[in-house]
Amino acid sequence: MPHTTARPATYYSVPRLEAYTDAVFAIAATLLVLDLSATAFGAIKTDAQLWAALGEQWETFMAFGISFALLSGLWVIHMRQFRDIARADLTLLWLNNARLLFIVLIPFTTTLVGDYSEFYAGRMLLPINFFFAALFGVLTYFWAAARGGHLLKAEVKDDVAEQRLGGLVALFCGALTVALSPWLGSWAFLAYVLNGPMQAVLERRRKARANA
Repeated sequence: MPHTTARPATYYSVPRLEAYTDAVFAIAATLLVLDLSATAFGAIKTDAQLWAALGEQWETFMAFGISFALLSGLWVIHMRQFRDIARADLTLLWLNNARLLFIVLIPFTTTLVGDYSEFYAGRMLLPINFFFAALFGVLTYFWAAARGGHLLKAEVKDDVAEQRLGGLVALFCGALTVALSPWLGSWAFLAYVLNGPMQAVLERRRKARANA
């Protein structure tokens, strides 16, 4: 039988992938502010009317603040991931593209919260949007860490367990937010406050078991 050699894997530029991802995050964050339009106030003739009009927009401002904070959190996660990733293959590219699909939807689903929060879909779609953005972010890292960390830098492979745990805790907080949003609306996003404390507790327990 003729000898066949394995086809070498194809890898892509990590800096270009990072730059593209950063640009999409930046555009999504910028588009969030477009929903804060003064044209919705109508005719304003006094300071009192302006303050009253601003007060009536509290749900829109709240949705903007929540979305910007969580979008910034997702960007920080992206930065941490790509600090550890040495190379990118085609699967990683498309997992990251799937994450960006949900990132660019965030301005739209944020608008729904401000305009249609009295409806079930208006309250649900933003937390669902964030959940899937986080999910594909976690899957991106999990793929990079698979096969013994085949896409990671050698010096960070010992940190994989901690990073995976952090991703799973974030998904739990996202799922809890989705579950609570029909009743609590935007207040359900407070579930993400649990992310840091939960991760710290679980990480201590994981290390204790490893050292036992």
